[in-house]
Amino acid sequence: QVQLVESGGDLVQPGGSLRLSCVASGFAFSEHAMSWFRQAPGQERELVAGITRFGTYTNYADSVKGRFPISRDNAKNTVYLQMSRLKHDDTAVYYCKGSSWQTPGVKYWGQGTQITVSA
Repeated sequence: QVQLVESGGDLVQPGGSLRLSCVASGFAFSEHAMSWFRQAPGQERELVAGITRFGTYTNYADSVKGRFPISRDNAKNTVYLQMSRLKHDDTAVYYCKGSSWQTPGVKYWGQGTQITVSA
């Protein structure tokens, strides 16, 4: 039973911070690159941040670079997104994704967690 469960979504004021967590189960977490995507209403789902199996490399969307560092703890099967200096445009559902290293093309998705940035 493969699961990715996101948590940490909330209503937050502009300029505020949140930390998202995604806990994985049912697959070999350390054999998967992990990433965060987001999707606003009426918009396409976009990549926010990604991290390789052991955290050696990370990549970010230009819109969040410097604000949303991604990290992972393989002992806890968890990937994090530390969100700071939040803006209204960051409002979206945020999804966790796992990408298999051993089998290219195999992907797992979480159900998402809502971030709403509003005064």
